[in-house]
Amino acid sequence: MSAQQLIERLKQWQGQAVPAGACPVRDVMDHLGDKWSTLLITVLADGPQRFNAIKRAVPDISQRMLTQTLRDLQRDGLITRQVFPTLPPSVEYRLSGMGESLLEPLAALIGWAEAHHPAIREARAAYDGPVVA
Repeated sequence: MSAQQLIERLKQWQGQAVPAGACPVRDVMDHLGDKWSTLLITVLADGPQRFNAIKRAVPDISQRMLTQTLRDLQRDGLITRQVFPTLPPSVEYRLSGMGESLLEPLAALIGWAEAHHPAIREARAAYDGPVVA
């Protein structure tokens, strides 16, 4: 499907009188577009990880936010959580099949961000103008 066809489909959803949660684009992108979800998905792309390993991979996330984001990703079916009967119990997170299917489009977005980051920073600096001291 071409980019133009995708845009037209989004416009169709926007034109309908549906609550935000019923629009598939807004409903899914609300979670994937947050600050942490895509980072956690990329961490789990390397394979199953325990909580502390994920925390070390994304050191600037708080424990509370990591817990909440993992729960949200699990609720959306993008990751699975497995508890092992050890003392104390250990927990492992991994991408589900649906989560793995997100890696290719996510890789394209990451590549686009890397390629355009310098231009975006330049545009921001131009927009913000000189800093007045």
